[in-house]
Amino acid sequence: MVERLRILVVEDHLPLRTAMAAMFEAHGHRADFAADGRTGLRLALDDPPDVLVLDLNLPGLDGLRVCAQLRERADRRIPVLMLTARDTLADKLKGFEAGADDYLVKPFAGEELLARCLALSQRHRGGEHHLLRIGPLSIDRRGNSAQRDGATLELHQTAYRILLILAEAWPRTLTRSELMQRLWGDDVPQSDPLRSHLYLLRQALDKPFAWPMLHTVHGVGFKLRDRP
Repeated sequence: MVERLRILVVEDHLPLRTAMAAMFEAHGHRADFAADGRTGLRLALDDPPDVLVLDLNLPGLDGLRVCAQLRERADRRIPVLMLTARDTLADKLKGFEAGADDYLVKPFAGEELLARCLALSQRHRGGEHHLLRIGPLSIDRRGNSAQRDGATLELHQTAYRILLILAEAWPRTLTRSELMQRLWGDDVPQSDPLRSHLYLLRQALDKPFAWPMLHTVHGVGFKLRDRP
C-alpha cells in the first residue's frame, strides 16, 4: 500500500502549482501551497509536512534562505526537495549546503517528482521525526545519541555532528568542503581538524563491528553505507 503524503509546495508559478496539485491529488496525496518564501516557511514551521517541495527563485525570501532558516528553526527534520531551473553543479551544491535533501531541475516529469517525494518521506518516517535509521544505525536526534546493532556509540560532540550530517544526507556523498561548511560555517579552523574527528568517528562507528559504514569516496568526499 502506497503511503499517502501531505506535501507542502512553495512555488510562485501558478501554472506549475496547478499541474502539481492535479498530479498529487490524482495519486491520493494532499498538497498545500504557498506562493512566496516567507509564507512557505511559516506554514512549514507551524504544521510540518511530510515533504517540502521548494522552488529556488521565490519572492520575499528565496529558496536557499527558506531552507537554511527551516533547518535552524524547525524542531524536526523536514525532507526538502528543491526545484530550480539552474542545473550547474555549483547551484546544486549551494542548495545542498543550505540543507536540501534532494534536487530536481525544471522541466521535470510529474512521475519523477512524485517518486522523489515518496523516497524522501520513507527516509524520514512520519511519527518518528526525532529518530533516523540507516541499516543497523539508529540516531536519536532528541537525545543526541546513536546506536549500531543496538549498542550505544560513545561519540564526542563533533563526531556525533558529523555522523548526523552524513545520516541526514544519506545516501548522498558529501564533499569535504560541504562537510566542513556544515560543521563550522565560515569560521573553519586553520588546522585540519576534520581528519582527526573522522578518525574518532570511525573508531566508534566501525571498529567494533563487522563492516564499515563510513565510506570515503576517493576524490569526492564521504558517505554512509547501509550494508557491506
